[in-house]
Amino acid sequence: MSNKPVPLLARLPRPTALLLAAGAALVVGRAVRRRTPGAPFRTRPVTRRPASGPSRSRASTLLVTAHERPADGVVLLRLEGTGLPPWRPGAHLDLVLPSGLVRQYSLCGDPEDASSYTVAARLVEDGRGGSRELHEQVQEGTELEVRGPRNRFPLVDAPAYAFVVGGIGITPVLPMLRALPEGAEWRLLYCGRTRASMPFLEEVGKLDPDGARITVVAEDEDGRPDPGAFLAGLPEGAAVYCCGPEGLMAAVAECLPEGAALHLERFAPRTTADGDGEFEVELHRSGRTLTVPGDSTVLAAVRAELPNTPYSCEQGWCGTCQQKVLEGEIDHRDELLTDSERGDSMLICVSRCRGTRLVLDM
Repeated sequence: MSNKPVPLLARLPRPTALLLAAGAALVVGRAVRRRTPGAPFRTRPVTRRPASGPSRSRASTLLVTAHERPADGVVLLRLEGTGLPPWRPGAHLDLVLPSGLVRQYSLCGDPEDASSYTVAARLVEDGRGGSRELHEQVQEGTELEVRGPRNRFPLVDAPAYAFVVGGIGITPVLPMLRALPEGAEWRLLYCGRTRASMPFLEEVGKLDPDGARITVVAEDEDGRPDPGAFLAGLPEGAAVYCCGPEGLMAAVAECLPEGAALHLERFAPRTTADGDGEFEVELHRSGRTLTVPGDSTVLAAVRAELPNTPYSCEQGWCGTCQQKVLEGEIDHRDELLTDSERGDSMLICVSRCRGTRLVLDM
């Protein structure tokens, strides 16, 4: 009879021994994988972080503490909260309306006020419903989700400034006028259909008590404005800021003096008359190919396949739907992206393809 000791597993019932052996193998395997992450038996693929899409702005819930009418067809909201992110003139907010619609509005209050934001919006009778909801359903006491602020229309350093605004286009410009350094050379052309429809007229007037720098043109009294005459004589390097209807922006761009830099803030994305044909979009990471009809958008086609794709304004303003483009020629139709961003990315809510195929990093 042998005196050799019997192993513990051999003395245990067979089912128990098998379970203990399997558990030991699992522990060893995990230890090896931690030490050798490139080992051949680590077959689970590592998913790389998506390169597309900007980080979303921090959202906060603010209380509407004022709901006023500073002009015909215009509503002003004061939204209060704590720990509000700072902003500079030219910035805007995303407002998530009670229906879920998301709309962008320029900040027109005081950047030094850390307890509130102020925005103003004109009622667009034939719009998509956002402005009407803001006018008719949002009241004092309403809580709104707010994202931002973001600034794609910043005030730059320049030897002189010229501001051309139409109606509600005064909202991003008003904080700029207040922030101009003492002694700065500036002028303002403020246009509107009637004086009663032009918000902040009285406040604007206080910025130029002598009336030498501000030209107010109410079309029912004065006819159409003349941007060419207003911009004449600007010094080299002057910054020209324009916010208003497309026709006003086109007129300013056409008569822009040589050597002046034009900065635009549009009410709606610029469109083009051609390039609305059908094209294909390949989603590189998901391995799908989509067809974008001439009367639809890349965003609509993508969301039919990938419903969780982030988006917001659907007008090329906010940048939420920005995606990286791997192949294809982009037909940019936004006014948001910088020149460097346009090289390899697009806003899929408005921009399209100049050819027949795009490849997105999605």
